[in-house]
Amino acid sequence: MAKKAWIARNEKRKRTVEKYAEKRAALKEAGDYEGLQKLPRNASPTRVRNRCSITGRSRGYVGRYGVSRIKFRELALAGKIPGVRKASW
Repeated sequence: MAKKAWIARNEKRKRTVEKYAEKRAALKEAGDYEGLQKLPRNASPTRVRNRCSITGRSRGYVGRYGVSRIKFRELALAGKIPGVRKASW
C-alpha cells in the first residue's frame, strides 16, 4: 500500500490539472509560452502519476484496468475481471 500522502498529493495534482486545463489549452494555442510558465507546475498533465485504484501502487500499472500488475493478477485469478483468464497451451 502506498503512503496516504503520496496518493493525496497525486489527487491534488489531478484537481489542479482539471482546474487549469482550459487556460493551458488557450495559452498553448496562442503560443504564449511565458504565460504557460507562470501557471503552477502541477497544472501540467505530465505531473500526474498513474496509480493503482486499489492499493495506490505507482509501478507496474496496467492502464486498461486501472490497477497494478499484482492486483490485476489477483483479480484475474479470482475471476473478478470479465474476459480475462490464465493462459494455458
